[in-house]
Amino acid sequence: MKNHKLNYAVLLLILALSIIFFVGQGYIKIPFKTTFEMILGEITNNSLKEQNLKFWYTIFEVRLPRVLISGVCGAGLAFCGLIFQSVLLNPLADPYILGVSSGASFGSALAIMFNLNFLGLFTTSFFAFLFSIISLVLTMAISFIDKSINKTSLILAGIIVNSFFSAGLSFIKYIAGDEVGTIVFWLMGSFSSRSWNDLLWVSLTFFPLLVITYFFTEKMNILSLGDRNAATLGINTTRLRVVLLTLASIISSIIVSRSGIIGFVGLVVPHICRFIWGSDNKKLIFYSPLIGALLMCYADNFIRLVLPAEIPIGILTSLIGAPFFAFIMRRKMRRS
Repeated sequence: MKNHKLNYAVLLLILALSIIFFVGQGYIKIPFKTTFEMILGEITNNSLKEQNLKFWYTIFEVRLPRVLISGVCGAGLAFCGLIFQSVLLNPLADPYILGVSSGASFGSALAIMFNLNFLGLFTTSFFAFLFSIISLVLTMAISFIDKSINKTSLILAGIIVNSFFSAGLSFIKYIAGDEVGTIVFWLMGSFSSRSWNDLLWVSLTFFPLLVITYFFTEKMNILSLGDRNAATLGINTTRLRVVLLTLASIISSIIVSRSGIIGFVGLVVPHICRFIWGSDNKKLIFYSPLIGALLMCYADNFIRLVLPAEIPIGILTSLIGAPFFAFIMRRKMRRS
């Protein structure tokens, strides 16, 4: 256990140093020491804002919210992927398997097409969250059979709901006219122009639910033995699945509503962590968010700092994730 605590500490340190480094990079270069001192000053209520207003504004109003929310979203997607794969006993499960992404896409496209703005900048996010929750409720309702639920019925219900909302999204894009470009860009995911409010919403959802889920990790390990063995050991598999999948779907819904659809992070990161540290969910529940945060943070800043033009991050994560997942899959097949 001590080794794992040391691993967590090292990963957290790497993540913190990476965040400070990336915040200082961009059109306006800020030295690492200056960035660290300014962030530390805000944390200790000893602000250095008056000493260099330009650097302070660049750090706290432009770069830091984006870097932090990319890390938290990466952590959340990786965490949700771990929950879905562990609960559904399906290595291909990801945070969007129950229709959350298609519901959110439909809701956001609806708001964009009709130019709804009664909540200002948050209108699109609100509709994305609302329809992602609707899709989750529909999936759960369809999959309940004789007051019980199993992994097969959940996956099939998710496919049905995904197909329904995907068809609705295709119809909206067909009739959207000039707004179709905005819809497509939102669907591909981006952290551009994210604010402290976005970070607050995602953090207040993810971190408390992460703590709650930790107390279910022992039951998650038992569930991996199969429904019959888990029931023999006193686990109510239906209740456990509903609780964990609902918690993970809520996190996914909030992330999608704030950042758009970002694929492959929730699918690939849990496999990377299992490949390195084994299959104990008590350990993976911390490893997966840390690796997900690092991956997303580096991917987003690669787009921001290296590429000549900023592209949606969903494109980059898919380009990286697909071949990497193929590599891991082949390694596992050779071992078996």
